[in-house]
This record gives sequence, C-alpha cells and structure tokens, in this order.
Amino acid sequence: MTAIRFQADADLKQAIVTGTIRRQPNLDFQSAYTAKLEGKKDPEVLAIAAREGRVLVTHDRKTMPTEFGDFIMSQTSAGVLILSQSLSTSEAIEALILVWEASTAEELVNQIMSIPF
Repeated sequence: MTAIRFQADADLKQAIVTGTIRRQPNLDFQSAYTAKLEGKKDPEVLAIAAREGRVLVTHDRKTMPTEFGDFIMSQTSAGVLILSQSLSTSEAIEALILVWEASTAEELVNQIMSIPF
C-alpha cells in the first residue's frame, strides 16, 4: 500500500498546492513549476506524471478526460483528479487530503475522478 503522490497541472491554483502541503506536510505534492509543465500539451503532462508515479491534479474538465482516455489505452497512469473551479481553495485542500488519507496509490491507477463527485 503506497501513499499517493500528487502532481499539479499548470492550470491548478498554486494556493491549493501550497495550502495542502501546509496542512499535511507529509503529503508529496509537486508543483507544475517544479515539473516544468507550463506550455506542455495534455499527453506530455500525463506522461510526465505517469513516469513519476504521480496522480495529476487539474482543473481541466474540457480536454483532460478525453486525453486521459487516449493515454490509458497504451500506457499506465497513476490517475487524474479533476477539481472543480467552483470549489473554494479550502474545500479543494480538504478534498485532496481526504483522498490522500483514505486511498492508496494502487487504487487510483488508470482512474479519473472528479471532485465534487
């Protein structure tokens, strides 16, 4: 049972990343800046997250579900969490911590989840 490691997409609000780490310092959440994701297309972002064994956290409801479906046809993903932009920063942080505490990395492999559910 492996702990989930998160990767922020370039569109994810940085306050969510910072706040999540502040609230749960043991949680591994890499920023888009650290992963150099700015300007990269969805398939490349998914490949980078997969290579690192990280669940991608994004706000992208428009293109990411389709790109994710295409990606897992030939490759394995650690998973994708799509956070609604209507969530407040604190609600998004709470949701991510809940997923991190209640799930294992193995449970999210090749899964896409939208929050709120």
